[in-house]
Amino acid sequence: MTLRSFDDVAVGEELPSRVVTLTRGNLVNYAGVSGDPNPIHWSDKVAELAGLRNVVGHGMLSMGIAAGFVTDWLGDPGAVNEYNVRFTSPVFVEADKAAALEFTGKVKSVDPDSKTAVVAIVAKSEGRKIFGRATATVRLA
Repeated sequence: MTLRSFDDVAVGEELPSRVVTLTRGNLVNYAGVSGDPNPIHWSDKVAELAGLRNVVGHGMLSMGIAAGFVTDWLGDPGAVNEYNVRFTSPVFVEADKAAALEFTGKVKSVDPDSKTAVVAIVAKSEGRKIFGRATATVRLA
């Protein structure tokens, strides 16, 4: 894949949407590789004791998937200059059903001097926004 050209990116451009699913197995695997074994991510009982209606996905996992959503469009994961996410709602993952995360994005601004763009990212699960404000500043060719 090739890094997107500055000349081919415009304010208002929409990134191709993506839906990613998460299962309890994904959460257990991520807990192991990330070093975040908090049982709210895999135990129904602990999630209930914490006042949650179900097990919740790791915020950093959702954030990482969103970063991949942007870099797939961009063409180079090394071309992300800055990435910020504010979490607003958890991703609930049922024991017997995958959770769907829906990602959309739009080019919010471009800077011809630095050949960068700011991409606004929207992430939803069950129709709820899981990111309050999420942006990536990306370098373009």
